[in-house]
Order: sequence, then C-alpha cells, then structure tokens
Amino acid sequence: MPGRRKASTDVCVPISELTACLSESRRLVEQSPFKLAAIFGHVGDGNFHVAFGVNPNDEQEIKAYKDLNRKIVAFALERGGTCTGEHGVGLGKKEYARMEHGEAIDVMKTIKNALDPLNLLNPEKIF
Repeated sequence: MPGRRKASTDVCVPISELTACLSESRRLVEQSPFKLAAIFGHVGDGNFHVAFGVNPNDEQEIKAYKDLNRKIVAFALERGGTCTGEHGVGLGKKEYARMEHGEAIDVMKTIKNALDPLNLLNPEKIF
C-alpha cells in the first residue's frame, strides 16, 4: 500500500469472548474507511491485532484509525478484556488506562509518586 503506514490495534480478551470480539472487529473494519485489514494474533491466549494501512498525511484517515481503535478497545473491555495484550500500556494506550482501570489509576499514580517523587522513571508514560 504505497504512501501508507501500518496501523494496528492490540487487545486481549478471555478465550470465551474471542469469537465475538473477532467478529465485531471485522464488522467495525467493514464500516470504517479501511475495508482492507488483517486480523491476526496469538489467539490461544485471546490476544489479537487488526492491522491496516493509514495515510499519515490524511487527518481524516488518522482520525478514522483512532476511532476504530477506540471502538475495538471499548468492545474488548466490555467483554472483560484488556486494552493491550502484549505491548504494554504506554503512550499508545495511555488514553485507555482510565477506561480500563477506573479510579485504580489514582492509586497507581499515588504509589508512583511515593516511589519516584522526582518523576525520573518513565516520566509522562502513563500519568
């Protein structure tokens, strides 16, 4: 896909919810501007990805990618899953941390501040 960069999602759900999440992800892709997408993963543990090409110079496509990713993450969370299956929570998943963990984020931030008052360890990574 010349002129496009790979964009992908990364979620993990209980195995009992995997079929529903894969089906919903496919449905969401078909409703998006990204009709061509690959869905693959380490499905034995419920982790999967949706990958497609995004034009990095097209703000509408970037917005559509973020919207699609948010919908896939939200569906996974509704099914008892997590916003990330293997790549960890960091800058790319920062906006979903509170969606997944709610007020526990405030507790985590308090602990981080107690152990790292100068904010030297992974500054701005999650908090």
